[in-house]
Amino acid sequence: MGSDSEVEKTQQKEKERKKMLAIAPIAKPLAGKKLSKKTLKLVRKASEHKCLKRGVKEVVKSIRRGHKGLCVIAGNISPIDVITHVPILCEEAEIPYVYVSSKEDLATAGATKRPTCCVLVLTKPTKGELAIEEQEKMKADYGQIVSDVSELTSSLF
Repeated sequence: MGSDSEVEKTQQKEKERKKMLAIAPIAKPLAGKKLSKKTLKLVRKASEHKCLKRGVKEVVKSIRRGHKGLCVIAGNISPIDVITHVPILCEEAEIPYVYVSSKEDLATAGATKRPTCCVLVLTKPTKGELAIEEQEKMKADYGQIVSDVSELTSSLF
C-alpha cells in the first residue's frame, strides 16, 4: 500500500493529464509550466493595478481601439469558435499572445470567479496612474514575459 502522498501525487498527475487532453488543437504557442506560472502571476498583478481587460468582448474592443499589451488566452475553451478570431486580431495589431492550459486558472489569476476565455494585460492602467516603482516593476515583468513568449513563438514557426 502507498502512502497518502503517493496517492495525492497520482491524483495530481491524473488532473494534469486531463487538463492536457482538454486543450484545443489551435492552442499554439502554449506556455509551459514555468512560463504559465509567470504569466498568471503577471495577470494577478495587472488585476490588482486595474491594468486588465477580461473576456472576449472587452479584449476585442480594446485591441480594435489600439490598446497594446499581452493577450493571454485559455487553451481549454469549448466551443473553440468563441476565441478563434482573437489570435488573428492580435497578429494584425502586433500584440503578443500566449495560451495557458486552463480557463479556471486564468480566472483565478484575474480575480474573477467565472472561468475566463482570455485577458489582455495592458501596459498602463485605463484610469489614473500607478506609482513609479510599481509601474517600473510591472513593465520589467511584462518585458520579461513578452520576450519569453516571442522566443517560444519563434521556436514554433
